Amino acid sequence: MEFGLFMGGFVHKDQMEANPDAEHDRIMSEVMLAEVGDRTNWKYSWWTEHHFLWEYSHISANETIMPFVAARTKQMHIGSGIINITPPVNHPTRVAERVAMLDHLSEGRFEFGTGRGSSTTEQAGFGINDPELTKEMFDEAIGEFKKMWRPGTYQYDGKFFSMPERNILPKPYVKPHPPMWVAAGNPGTFEKAGKMGLGVLCFTGGAPEKMAPLVEIYKNAIAEAEPVGEYVNDNVAITTSFMCLEDRDEAIDWVTRSGNGYQQTLLFKYLDTFPKPAFVPEWPTEIPDPTREQVISGQSMGASIVGTPEDCAESLRKWEAIGVDQLIMGPSGSTYSDELLAHTVELFGTKVIPEFDRTPEHSTSRYRREAAARLSLV
Repeated sequence: MEFGLFMGGFVHKDQMEANPDAEHDRIMSEVMLAEVGDRTNWKYSWWTEHHFLWEYSHISANETIMPFVAARTKQMHIGSGIINITPPVNHPTRVAERVAMLDHLSEGRFEFGTGRGSSTTEQAGFGINDPELTKEMFDEAIGEFKKMWRPGTYQYDGKFFSMPERNILPKPYVKPHPPMWVAAGNPGTFEKAGKMGLGVLCFTGGAPEKMAPLVEIYKNAIAEAEPVGEYVNDNVAITTSFMCLEDRDEAIDWVTRSGNGYQQTLLFKYLDTFPKPAFVPEWPTEIPDPTREQVISGQSMGASIVGTPEDCAESLRKWEAIGVDQLIMGPSGSTYSDELLAHTVELFGTKVIPEFDRTPEHSTSRYRREAAARLSLV
């Protein structure tokens, strides 16, 4: 099992009221966390793309921040979680150009996570007034990237975008192209991702027991994949949170006052195409941070990766048992200080990750390398 860090650009209203530079500080803090992770066994950092979502996410131009992070890291893969590939938001040929350039600048360390957006605030901001249309837009675009990256010219005349015959440049640095992923949150999308041969990025956490059926659906589907890229990326990555400290009680205490409840409140306020669980109150009522009792109960189920390195490892074994390939941890969806964030990332990376990730090579690098050999590109 591999591990990644999720960077979302969450900036709490109280932080902005107290500090006029809070937005800038959060962006730079997440860059710093990637640097810490790069030194301490974390294999991936994932950078979101959101637009117009005040407080919830202030990272809109991930194509700008990701090469900056790539230049400051050495072994970590830098992933888009996600790039919105619906043509009104990002023209697919421009996406193909940027992805290939990121592949060059990172020297093969870029992961191409895709999606269609989950917020009508964002979609309507770019003139998409029917969320259902984004499914058609995604399906039209996703299979075209491998064609744009092949040697020679490309042309296309479709429903949502067109391109006269042009040579899309640059071509990817490491052949055949960067690993491809898609964001998913329901059984149908897990199955679709598997059939397309795409790695799946799941942003709907929960206990391992809850997620196990979705992992099974994906694994069954990907066994018979017809990949939309040049190769299959057999990967389930699930996003969750954690707090790893030397003292169990201190770790639990921090989680009970993390500010993550408010971040989750904003998630359901803005990402309104997600199903809203019954426990979520109507805005502006906030989801409270968990109580100590709730954190301890979550530990027993594996949902709360909180406590000492040994506590965290015990929870992780439950995720490993259901076949998860990568856990993406989002410590900065909180109001924790930079010092605390850096410490928990470093402690987890040095004391926990080595038990679960014993292979130096990234799984996606292996899939890409094997595809290059099969296609006689090396």
